[in-house]
Amino acid sequence: MDITIKNPNYASFRYYNSTAYVNYRDLIVAEVPMQGQLIPARSKINLTTSADFMVAKLIEDPNFWLDFANGSLNFTSMATLPGKVAMLKTIKFKGTVNNWCDISVNISSKAVVSKCISKIKL
Repeated sequence: MDITIKNPNYASFRYYNSTAYVNYRDLIVAEVPMQGQLIPARSKINLTTSADFMVAKLIEDPNFWLDFANGSLNFTSMATLPGKVAMLKTIKFKGTVNNWCDISVNISSKAVVSKCISKIKL
């Protein structure tokens, strides 16, 4: 999967290796490794990674088959990216970015729509 990470701030952010999680109805069904990178100020990067879905957990949930039959699967993802913020390449301090996404998969059209919210804690 391709993930775009956007940094609209005037400081760069270097995050460490971490793991994002994909949930289906409050059940963790996938782990997504996120390799640490530098995101320069006011720019965006593309990250290519894979999601390790736990298909057995997913199909054991009786709601999965109901949602599948209705043509739509809804997931949420959560990622916590600890790292360092750097302003003017000299002022550095720790920060953590928390990201939550709602992901909707339309079965018939194979369209995926996501809406994400990110917050940084310094």
